[in-house]
Amino acid sequence: MSVRPIITLPDPVLRRKARTVAQFNKQLQELIDDMVETMRAAPGVGLAAPQIDVAQRVIVVEYAEPEEIEPAPEGETTVEMPPPKPKLYVMVNPEIVKSSVEMETGIEGCLSIPGLVGEVERNLTVQLKGFNRRGQPMKLKATGWLARIFQHEVDHINGVLFTDRAARVWKPAPEEIDLEETV
Repeated sequence: MSVRPIITLPDPVLRRKARTVAQFNKQLQELIDDMVETMRAAPGVGLAAPQIDVAQRVIVVEYAEPEEIEPAPEGETTVEMPPPKPKLYVMVNPEIVKSSVEMETGIEGCLSIPGLVGEVERNLTVQLKGFNRRGQPMKLKATGWLARIFQHEVDHINGVLFTDRAARVWKPAPEEIDLEETV
C-alpha cells in the first residue's frame, strides 16, 4: 500500500467519465488499498479513483455518523462516550439507482480543489448499487452527510466536480475549514 498524489484542477482526468471496471484482479485490490491509504493521509472522507489519476469507476468512503447526545437528567452527570468508529465503504462501478425528492444544502470541499468550498444542494437520501472489492453485488442506502459523500464521489467518476453544482464557491477562512469532512 502507498499514498498516491492527489490530482488537482485543471488536470483533465477530473473531467472525464471513468471506465467501468471489468476485472477484479490483484491490480484492483492494490488500487483500492492505495485509495484508502491516500484518503486517510489527506485526510478526507471519500476518494474516487480519478483523483489519483486512475480513470476507473472505483470509490472509497470512510465516515462515522455522529451520535446524538441526549442531555443528562437534572442532577446526573453526562458520561463522555468515545467517538463512533468510522465505517469504510468500497464500491466498484457504483450507480445511484434511487434518490429522495427531499434535498438539503450543505458546504462541501474537495481534495482535488484545495482551498475552496461551496454550497451544494444534494438529495437527502440515495440508494446505490455496485460491487464490493471482490466483485460481489452490493446495495447501499445512505442518508444525510453519508449520502452527500456518496453523491460527491459518484460525481467524480462521471467527471463532475462540486463546483459545477455549487450555488456559490468561496475561499474559507482557516477557522471555517473542517479537514475531517473534506470529500
